[in-house]
Amino acid sequence: MTRTFARKRFRNSFAATALLVIAACSNVAQAATYTMYRDPGCGCCDAYADYAEENGYHVTRIDDRDFDKRSVEVGVPEQGLGCHLAEVDGYYVSGLVPVEIIQRLTSERPEITGITLPGMPQNAPGMAGKSGTLKTYAFGEDGITVYSNE
Repeated sequence: MTRTFARKRFRNSFAATALLVIAACSNVAQAATYTMYRDPGCGCCDAYADYAEENGYHVTRIDDRDFDKRSVEVGVPEQGLGCHLAEVDGYYVSGLVPVEIIQRLTSERPEITGITLPGMPQNAPGMAGKSGTLKTYAFGEDGITVYSNE
């Protein structure tokens, strides 16, 4: 094998590897997209969006005074509404759900519509910070169940 041929082969191999890395990074970025519908006056939602961004999500904030109606329309139980609604990787996430639980949801891919952390618990991310137990519920065609209690 000539030295010139070896260099060309190395360059082609390097270029192919670089393209694979770029493609893989593009897929990761797409998986980390978080679209948030929130009341424009909610400071907790802004704090939560910052928290999600610090944990690798690209958050698009959409002001929507009727996010609660949108939440019910997509299946969030009225008694389980959170302070905002998000779309994350094919699921709906209502409220201040810790990112670890969202990551588990999007990696396990259960057959549900989404999850909700009702209300605005003081120990949730976006409030005083996660401490203690938070009960998150799954919702979908099969009804409502506890998804996480941690």
